[in-house]
Amino acid sequence: MVIYAAVDDHMGMAFNHRRQSQDKAVRKMILNETKTGRLWMNPYTKKQFDDPAAEQIIVDEDFLEKAEEEDYCFVENCSVKQYEDKITKIILIRWGRSYPADTYFDINLTDGRWKLLTSTEFEGNSHKNITREEWVNE
Repeated sequence: MVIYAAVDDHMGMAFNHRRQSQDKAVRKMILNETKTGRLWMNPYTKKQFDDPAAEQIIVDEDFLEKAEEEDYCFVENCSVKQYEDKITKIILIRWGRSYPADTYFDINLTDGRWKLLTSTEFEGNSHKNITREEWVNE
């Protein structure tokens, strides 16, 4: 499974049960990259996506349990550590800022198991520079 997550400089994803940030360009990128597959998310994350043409979105509280090997998952406010063995790729969207956080992306990408494949910057709507990192499981 491929995981998408948006993080700050300290791997924070949310604070006080709210996402740290969101960006229209990031949503567009995710929808474009997943248009030929299934994009799983929970109801909280679905609130960001109002495009009725995004037929690939599947909403379920237990989406990480139900997602299959070839599926995509967008994670904003839950742990992914227990699913690490199912994950083949992680796509981090980095805001390049430090925000208050109490929910963090909890897979250690520097322990030798994961390799940074690509890192590209693009301009978002809410952030001038956003970095997209693609990590693969070695």
